[in-house]
Amino acid sequence: MHTRVLDSSPRLWTLLARGAFLSSFKRPRTGVTAPRTRLVLPGLRIDLGKLAAYERACGFGVGADELPVTYPHVLGFPLVMRLMSERAFPLPLLGLVHTSIGITRRKATAATGEYELAVYVDELVPHRRGTEAVVVTEMRAGGELVWESRSTYLARHRTPASVHSAAPEERKPLPVVAEWALAGDVGRRYGAASGDRNPIHLHPLTARLFGFPRAIAHGMWTVARCLAEHGTPQVAVVRAEFRAPVLLPGTVSYGAEGAAFELRGAGGRLHLAGEVLPVL
Repeated sequence: MHTRVLDSSPRLWTLLARGAFLSSFKRPRTGVTAPRTRLVLPGLRIDLGKLAAYERACGFGVGADELPVTYPHVLGFPLVMRLMSERAFPLPLLGLVHTSIGITRRKATAATGEYELAVYVDELVPHRRGTEAVVVTEMRAGGELVWESRSTYLARHRTPASVHSAAPEERKPLPVVAEWALAGDVGRRYGAASGDRNPIHLHPLTARLFGFPRAIAHGMWTVARCLAEHGTPQVAVVRAEFRAPVLLPGTVSYGAEGAAFELRGAGGRLHLAGEVLPVL
């Protein structure tokens, strides 16, 4: 795998624009392969003002010298977008759907620490609804791996009859712990805090251009909001599946029992299913 070292974090809005432009020249299909490029950003320091804005947007406590377990995803997201917006990435950026994330935090991650980020596309795998890109993000401190994640992003297209990935299983609703009334500006507030200003999250008019009746909440906001309520040990594994979009404004129910948590909407529709487990 070829490694490229960056001297600064890329600007997300330029990557979104480039990825949107190149999407019209890419056709999602089976049989494509992932680019063998690894992007590395050394010497990363946390902007504490941006961190505090993120903590407020997601419901975490503000001011502790420890990163929320989901925050390294925000730090690595511009690097992920750079990979996905390049010509070598075979799937169109427009229309990609974040379907799951698995996070392993191996050590406490101080907000005042210095880190190295690395991202790469591990593989492209067949899915019953198209092709999924498996993207790995790693964060190191002093050369030691302290945090890592594996995210899947789905590009929908017709698939051969031979592709038989399993459909998500139905699950019994968890006990409801809280109900949250979500304002229409949740996507804009999270976008400002995270830098992820995808139009589907910002305003009903821009969301309608992509087939949504209203703006939808960021998937990573939903999992962060649930984890702010659930709590996460310093060393832990987090797994979450994004099942259905959360329309804004709206009301959702947060449920939890033991290691498991979930977010459901009207009529019991499952939006997010996750769990927090020990590192084995």
